Amino acid sequence: MPSSGSTPSPHRSDPPGIPLFLLVAGEDHARACTGRKLLARGLAKVSDRSRPHGAYPILLDPRAETPLCSADRPRAVDGGLLGVDCSWNRLGDRGGFPERLPGLHHQPHRRRLPFLLAGNPQHYGRLAELNTAEAFGAALCVLGEAERARAILSGFAGGAAFLDLNAVPLASYAACATPEEVRAAERRTYHPPAAGRS
Repeated sequence: MPSSGSTPSPHRSDPPGIPLFLLVAGEDHARACTGRKLLARGLAKVSDRSRPHGAYPILLDPRAETPLCSADRPRAVDGGLLGVDCSWNRLGDRGGFPERLPGLHHQPHRRRLPFLLAGNPQHYGRLAELNTAEAFGAALCVLGEAERARAILSGFAGGAAFLDLNAVPLASYAACATPEEVRAAERRTYHPPAAGRS
């Protein structure tokens, strides 16, 4: 993904807040890989594929049943968020991420992101087909670190568009205390009642 603006030093100290970890599957073109750019800029760390922060992280898995919500923040602060940078074309219809990626089969805490529209040029406007930078940004917004999410996304093409497209649902999801509330917010946003019905 092309980047814009200044590029922070990859050797700076760890950013405050929720730790971000990444597994890179190497399935996308390296120059278009937002995950690799997050690593190069020091905004995420390579996962050690087991317990990278002393506690199990929350795996951001688009096939997980439970949506991320604000109640997940303590676990995220303790263990971090684990993203997987892989190709949407190779993500099977069932079973989540390929279990051939070491460290994923035993991750006990899996959450999907609430429904959001992609802002990146490759998948613009598509529901739930976010790139890695957008996924981390969305998770940080839901977990109460919206300013940090904005700072991260500002360095990617489509980052500002992602936040603009999803401003209302992101605010709604961040206010949800339980997965059930997130699901209700998703229904309100993407399945509005028919005209004339309350």
